[in-house]
Amino acid sequence: MKNLSIFKRNFVKPVDRESRKKPKLVLYIFWLFLLIFTAAISAGIGAITALLAPVEPQIISKVLDATGFSDISNRPGYRLSRPVNILILGIDRVPEASANSRKIFNGRSDTILLFHLDPRDKSISLLSIPRDTKVAIPGIRFSKINEANARGGAVLAARLVSSILNNLTIERYVRVSSAAFRELVDLLDGVEVFVPRAMSYTDTAQKLRINLAQGWQTLNGEQAEQFARFRNDGLGDIGRIQRQQSLIQAIRNRLASPSVLVRLPEIVRLMQKYVDTNLNFEEILTIANFGLQLERDNFKMVMLPGRSSSAQGDLRSYWILDAAGRDRIMTQYFKQSVPDFAQGRFRNPSQPVSPSSLKIAVQNASSKPTTAKTVAGFLRKKGFSNVSVVKDWPDKQRQSQIIVQQGDLEAANLLQKALGDGKIEASSTGEIESDLTLRVGEDWVKRF
Repeated sequence: MKNLSIFKRNFVKPVDRESRKKPKLVLYIFWLFLLIFTAAISAGIGAITALLAPVEPQIISKVLDATGFSDISNRPGYRLSRPVNILILGIDRVPEASANSRKIFNGRSDTILLFHLDPRDKSISLLSIPRDTKVAIPGIRFSKINEANARGGAVLAARLVSSILNNLTIERYVRVSSAAFRELVDLLDGVEVFVPRAMSYTDTAQKLRINLAQGWQTLNGEQAEQFARFRNDGLGDIGRIQRQQSLIQAIRNRLASPSVLVRLPEIVRLMQKYVDTNLNFEEILTIANFGLQLERDNFKMVMLPGRSSSAQGDLRSYWILDAAGRDRIMTQYFKQSVPDFAQGRFRNPSQPVSPSSLKIAVQNASSKPTTAKTVAGFLRKKGFSNVSVVKDWPDKQRQSQIIVQQGDLEAANLLQKALGDGKIEASSTGEIESDLTLRVGEDWVKRF
């Protein structure tokens, strides 16, 4: 990583240094918040935490009170002084590595996430990067970005991620071995997840057998891994990313449960074996303090826009990033200025969004079968000409959602204004080919 000394000086503003006199206390705090920071990362799910999601601050305050650490959290000792980007890598199994060996971090990165923490608006953005994203890796020309960690560790992985994101500065990394995943979910007594379709798949070579029924379920560690790793739905890695984001939300909710608090010491011991990071104690405490100030709506998830190369007959099926979509994501979510050479590749922020330019998928999630068709007709009268009705969502929802599938928040605001309602969901869990997915719930049944 470059400029680490500069990052260390600027990343935090320590106001109170009394905690330096308490090495055991700081060590425990380090592992507590490292756990909360990286809590659910694995080969199949990714990272999210009570703080980075965030879970309500009062839950974390209870943790600190119970462990006697409230004096640190209640003081303005560590403040995030500028935006920071942290790369999260979920490392796949390394068969030849022993359980306690550092070699467990030498595998491919089955999950790649980039966190952007911004103190200016007290927000966190999470970018999911498909593991099949096509990049130029030194020594082998073109390959998939998930090979970077296996060939050059976190340093190479960060460099390649930066290169596809307009040379965005990435200061820190966290790597977590997939071996932690099953144990972690089991320690949480499972996670509640909606399985949108029945999943059945067997891979003898990988010793993987997936058998999940459709509907709401509380998944144990093995089942959660099955849910995360399933790829036999025609969507490949992109479908996996959608399920990762669903699991992120589920684990976020589970970490909010007071029943989890008593298991934190056990979970911390588990994570010590499986986490590798270049974050130091001071930085962990800074992130923790920042997390305590967050609101739930200030956490946004988005996927790197692009397309599969399989449509062109590419047997390796790379994910080819969309430059215009990437530039929009970097502007709206990462507050990055668009390079001069990229000007004109996507809509100028000063120009209004055109309703006719948006591809909107309307999906019924209500008890009335004709609602989606009715809403689609309403939108067409409002000037949204590219509207389609897609297969019903199998779960009934009380509140309607506007899912920002391609990350265009301005477009979501336009649709919300036209409808006069709808909660904007900043995630990529909707219809993959759409710009926005409108999932119509029970709240709109009486309106149409």
